[in-house]
Amino acid sequence: MADKVRKQIYIEPRQEKLLKTTAQQAGVSEAEIIRQALDRYLGLPDSWAQRNAYAPQVNLAAWEIEKDFIDCIKQRTPLPSGRDWRREDLYER
Repeated sequence: MADKVRKQIYIEPRQEKLLKTTAQQAGVSEAEIIRQALDRYLGLPDSWAQRNAYAPQVNLAAWEIEKDFIDCIKQRTPLPSGRDWRREDLYER
C-alpha cells in the first residue's frame, strides 16, 4: 500500500449504499471501486485489471448471444400495446 496516497472524501448516503453493494458484488474493496471510477472518469486504463490476474474478462460469445436475442425481439410482430416484446419474455430468459 506504500504506492498509494490517502485521500478523505465526502459522498452522499445513496452513493455510500451503492458503493458498498458494488464492492461486495465485485469482491473488491470500496477504495478499489473508487480508484476504478476515477481512472474511467480520467480516461485512463483500468489500473485494477492491470494489477490483478483475476480481472474479469470480456466474454464476446456471451455478447453475441445477447445480440442475437435482441435481434430476434426486434423482428417480432408488434403487440397491440405498440411494443414488439413482452416484459415477461425478458424474465423467462
